[in-house]
Amino acid sequence: MRHMSVGTRTHSRKILLTAVALTGGLTLAAVTPALAGTGASHTTRAAAVSSAQGDPRNVTQHVADFYGAYIDAVRATDDKSAGPAADALRRFYLSAAAQKTVAAFEKKEHADGILFAQSVPVKWTVAYTGSGAGHATSRVTLTWSDGKHPEVSRIDVRSDLKTLKITDLRPVR
Repeated sequence: MRHMSVGTRTHSRKILLTAVALTGGLTLAAVTPALAGTGASHTTRAAAVSSAQGDPRNVTQHVADFYGAYIDAVRATDDKSAGPAADALRRFYLSAAAQKTVAAFEKKEHADGILFAQSVPVKWTVAYTGSGAGHATSRVTLTWSDGKHPEVSRIDVRSDLKTLKITDLRPVR
């Protein structure tokens, strides 16, 4: 049996510990995306929205805030507070007249009167399109699928410049 010197054993242990640490680190790097979700797409989505800002005085931002929160609420079908949250958002962001118009649409069409659909979009954007007579119009673009040629729909949302309440929603044909 060969006898190793103390210096050789210490050097061998350092190499072994370094190899174990390196292997553990590489394993963690490979497993982390899987633990975070179904793959790199979650990482990409998180990176794409790593910073956000807002201005509660801006009418277009107000519409964007509403649609963002509303879509989050209607998407969360497994959360018991989601339905009441969506209703509260409607009451807060929409004028009384707009709430009645949305309710009438929903009764007639059996579809969501905010999204003008029976499903929930995967993405949304809001852009200012003009103003006049105390109102501003924002164009909401809803994206319904991912991929090279996603399906989109558009809604013109009219808001009161003084109260910022949404006063009218119309699908763009």
